[in-house]
Amino acid sequence: MSLEVKKSWKQIAKIAVLSVLAILFLIYVIRVVTFENTYYSEKEGSERAVTDVAVDTEELVEVQPTEEEVKEYIVAADMPRYLTISKLGVTKARIIPVGINANNELGTPNNIFDVGWYDLSAKPGQNGTVLIDGHNGGPNVHGVFKDLPVLASGDIIEIERGDGVVFKYSVVENNSVLLSEANAYMSTALKSPVAGKQSVTLISCTGEWSQVQYTYLSRQFTRAVLIEE
Repeated sequence: MSLEVKKSWKQIAKIAVLSVLAILFLIYVIRVVTFENTYYSEKEGSERAVTDVAVDTEELVEVQPTEEEVKEYIVAADMPRYLTISKLGVTKARIIPVGINANNELGTPNNIFDVGWYDLSAKPGQNGTVLIDGHNGGPNVHGVFKDLPVLASGDIIEIERGDGVVFKYSVVENNSVLLSEANAYMSTALKSPVAGKQSVTLISCTGEWSQVQYTYLSRQFTRAVLIEE
């Protein structure tokens, strides 16, 4: 009898300890969830701090290429090589060919000072639209297209091809499009804003930062047509 009594008290003590631990864990989970919901609610719609970075995004290079590295960047004669936008202080940004990534999204260069040319869009000098995208910033530094929204009608965009020929484009329109509408707008971005004219479209993130979606809530589309000289 005495042995059975001792065994019973041990079971009760064990259950009590486990119950206390379960309650403490539940309190911890509730506090974490409450904190995250409050934090995200406060951040939603705010402008992203330069140091805010999505954990699952590819690692970005924030070091500006040296003059020598830019000079050594070579592409085929008919491919876009450099992008220059004097108004934004962008001088010979390397143009890197990109495609569609695993998420069915337009790829971007790893370096925030480079820009990406969608390799299924037109090449400079061809009929159609050259599609170029770029970062507006990285974890700590503003990127090549941070000031893209300031471009206005008549501003000049230059693309230098691999053979050294420079194509100049005049901005026709510069629109901020909600993220929810950006995919539908891509069909417009791949067309010239002036029928029959060769064109270029520049794309970047812009607008308010969503801590919940971990992205900007708008996309900037800058469309320009070739200046025929």
